Amino acid sequence: MAVPSLPPQARRILDLAGADRKAARAALAELSLEDQVALVCTSPASRRGELIGLAPAPEALVPRLPEAELCFSVTGLGVEDAAWILEHATADQLVACFDLDAWHGDEPARDALDLWLGALAEAGQPTLLRAARALDPELLALELRARIEVWLKPAGDDAEDWSAPSGAQTLEGQFYYRAHREDDDLADVSQLLDALFRDDYWLYFRLLQAVTWESQAENAVWAERWRTGRLQDLGFPPRQEAIAIYAWEAPERLAALPAEAGALDVEAWRLPVWQPSLPVAPDARLSVFRAAAELGADERAAFLYGFLGLANAVAVADRMPLGDAASTPGALQRAAEIASAGLDFLTREHGLPEVAVLRRTPLPRLFRVGVNLRGEKPPELA
Repeated sequence: MAVPSLPPQARRILDLAGADRKAARAALAELSLEDQVALVCTSPASRRGELIGLAPAPEALVPRLPEAELCFSVTGLGVEDAAWILEHATADQLVACFDLDAWHGDEPARDALDLWLGALAEAGQPTLLRAARALDPELLALELRARIEVWLKPAGDDAEDWSAPSGAQTLEGQFYYRAHREDDDLADVSQLLDALFRDDYWLYFRLLQAVTWESQAENAVWAERWRTGRLQDLGFPPRQEAIAIYAWEAPERLAALPAEAGALDVEAWRLPVWQPSLPVAPDARLSVFRAAAELGADERAAFLYGFLGLANAVAVADRMPLGDAASTPGALQRAAEIASAGLDFLTREHGLPEVAVLRRTPLPRLFRVGVNLRGEKPPELA
């Protein structure tokens, strides 16, 4: 699927903004809030910041964006320039942004974590607190551990001969911290710690203790576990499960076809993205979309969720960057092409209409058949 082009209505508003920003705001304000959300989500990620900036009430618009769409909007603008958008984001949206964009594979991405923390700090204390309370403390502890050393001033007689390490700073005279790197001014870290010290002392205390005493490896395991669970809620399977779509099948088993229809028994789930427009039509280039065009309304809705679930599995298995808006059309296109190859093969082998095979074969198996026909190896073995 191609990356979306700018919708005509969005183009008119943005062109108008170049000459008369007030008139452009008025034009956008004429749309309902739901239509404003749709306009943002169907525009290229690189232009969404401009549209949100023209919104009559960004504080109402931003929380209505699906979680992944907010992440795409922020990364499209540039995380370092998006504090004014994050200021209006909900706690769930902020957590999803970190889950989608602040990891590299199964490991937290250090540079991305720094960028997101810096943007939250720039967004102001309420946003910083909202995010800190919603994010996993294990992830925050890992970020702080990578940035600072922490010392706890001894108590009692031991305190008399103790002096703070050179360059260390403190907020309350007990915990002292210092940057690992001389070029790190710790502005965002200091803002985070100051906000927590003032408004959530127990989280402040827990994080500084964690930097000193907790196992970094254990915190990484728990942070990855919590993230995996949340991504499953958004429709992204664990990688071990996702890679199953690449499983090898014996050549004599490739043409196997269930006797009964039931492959489209797929339940709806909450989409983290704006529902994509799929080229479902009788004359579609790819057979999976031609077959879907012959389905009834309920079956077609089930096909949509099943197909999006397959695309999510492709994105996870292929380690596509989940926070990048370009990954969505890329995963959809790959899922459609390879599943269609599997559908074409089974249609020829059994002499059945495409729609009959689609009703009897789960989409992940169509993809697996297509992958085996192409001779592709699982991603981790490629």
